[in-house]
Amino acid sequence: MKLIGTHTSPYVRKVRVVLAEKKMDYDFVVESPRAPGSTLLDINPLGRVPTLVLDDDTPLFDSSVIVEYIDSITPNNKLFPAPNRERTEVKRWEALADGLCETAINIVLEHRRPEKEQSAEWIARQQEILTRTLRFMESQLGEKSFCMGTHFSLADIVVGVALSYLDLRFQGIQWADNHPNLARLYEKLQQRPSFMETVLHD
Repeated sequence: MKLIGTHTSPYVRKVRVVLAEKKMDYDFVVESPRAPGSTLLDINPLGRVPTLVLDDDTPLFDSSVIVEYIDSITPNNKLFPAPNRERTEVKRWEALADGLCETAINIVLEHRRPEKEQSAEWIARQQEILTRTLRFMESQLGEKSFCMGTHFSLADIVVGVALSYLDLRFQGIQWADNHPNLARLYEKLQQRPSFMETVLHD
């Protein structure tokens, strides 16, 4: 398998952490769809990362699709429960964390526009979403060891990756100070080899 992505994308990191937890071999091709001469559009018409190319050259798009596929083809270290209410709960955490990343990325991209074209009102709305989502995740985690209680799952991966993106791009918000439950989980996740091997960076 071949994974195409960047070192800055939280969605790519989500896939890389899952691959590491499942102990799967793959080739990591660092490529941005915005880079001159990128061939990603020939593989993925959406022009997005991550893109996973299977051994039969079938490309898979979207991190949610990719991680579910990876978990389904290997019996070890299952990250998704069988289809039931618990699986829905894992997917709910994934939706929360992915939404947090999307909101954070939207703010980053808006700040990269010429200053006179930026919308302070729009940025403020996105920051409110960040604040509200972090508060909700904090309350949902509570005193539990992991998002799903006592066992590690994809829910923890996506939350850890989302928080690491905030550390990369929003160091000034100091989210850990106001969310001790998330900070405790985050610190624990940083000790896992899968997280240590996939640190986000420019």
